[in-house]
Amino acid sequence: MPIQRTIELHHARQLNITRQHLDQAERPPLLDVIRDLGCLQLDPISAVQRSHLLVLWSRLGAYDTADVDALIYQDRVLFEYWAHEASIVLSEDYPIHRFRMQDYPGEGGWSDRIRAWIADDVSDLRTMMLKRFEAEGPLPSRAFEDKTVGSLHSSGWTSDRNVSHMLQHLWHSGAIGVSRREGIQRFWDLTERCLPAWASQEVWDMPKVVEVAVQKAIRALGVARPDHIKLHYTRHRYPNMTAALVALVSQSLLEQVTITREGKALPGTWYLHTADIPVLERIQAGAWQPRTTLLSPFDNLICDRKRLYMMFDFDYHIEIYTPQAKRQYGYYVLPILQGDRLIGRIDPRYDRKTRTLAVQAVYAEDNAPIDTDSISAIKQSISDLATWLGAKTIDISPQVPPQWAALREN
Repeated sequence: MPIQRTIELHHARQLNITRQHLDQAERPPLLDVIRDLGCLQLDPISAVQRSHLLVLWSRLGAYDTADVDALIYQDRVLFEYWAHEASIVLSEDYPIHRFRMQDYPGEGGWSDRIRAWIADDVSDLRTMMLKRFEAEGPLPSRAFEDKTVGSLHSSGWTSDRNVSHMLQHLWHSGAIGVSRREGIQRFWDLTERCLPAWASQEVWDMPKVVEVAVQKAIRALGVARPDHIKLHYTRHRYPNMTAALVALVSQSLLEQVTITREGKALPGTWYLHTADIPVLERIQAGAWQPRTTLLSPFDNLICDRKRLYMMFDFDYHIEIYTPQAKRQYGYYVLPILQGDRLIGRIDPRYDRKTRTLAVQAVYAEDNAPIDTDSISAIKQSISDLATWLGAKTIDISPQVPPQWAALREN
């Protein structure tokens, strides 16, 4: 039995940050960044910028957002589907996502309701919609008139219209995809027209799907426990994951490791992908390059809040849906990443009419650095964000920690 590798927590953090391209190392091409992340969560809120675009800015700095749309809606190397939430995913990973499409709506009470709804109420609607897509090509939801009688009650995320529910059902089950967008308006079409001709149509069995998805999740996380994997990439879609982990260890693709903090082992069984051992060893040898940047509320690094708190000692909750009077920090708060620490957060809002980036508040974590270089790096990150957004003015509120007062200096 080989000796289990021991990794200090700060090195585990640095590996996670490196694998997500948030360090200072040379940036790979846009598509390679997305490939290593596995998915980009979609969210319609654009208080600063759409989240998936902001996630890429955190890693790439200033880039042309039109390049992302081109990869999705022209080159078709990316497509919209459900990963850990509604996301942009890679067409090369289609067999992984096809497994969910074929299994949808799965098992359980809600699944039975969906099947009954389609069979009893809206089978004609389904047929009509698919025929129109086939004949007419991309169509928005407003192109369909709902003449059906039955109704699947709203989940809270869609209206109580059968058309809305049917579009979601056809999307989740793989019959249709998003062909293009005009703003946030989706134009739907048959899935085969939303994928490149080279997308693999191979049908993978469950063990292969899980083994491939597990590896993608672990590599994006650097090191991970099973509960971390379950909440990453194809969230909650790892049936019989224990068998997959055993198989991958036996194939020498994964290695069990121990994560320690101040000499004490953290609980749980942790896994490292053997392809990342050279990266880890360079980090442990001191070759890591820290960087300061701002993160989207939906950034891949922070999407698992429990893991975030355990590994970074950073307590973060999205307050978008919290009444304003009850918010602790703000509506669309961006954490500040410095090196391998999350040292604070800002509450920004971008006014597109006046082209003003308003930083409505800045907050520092306990023991956040107060040296001149750190403050300058935070200020530069805000300035870089403003430049990328096209802002002419940056307006930083007086609500700034006293130790970071220099953020407001010109």
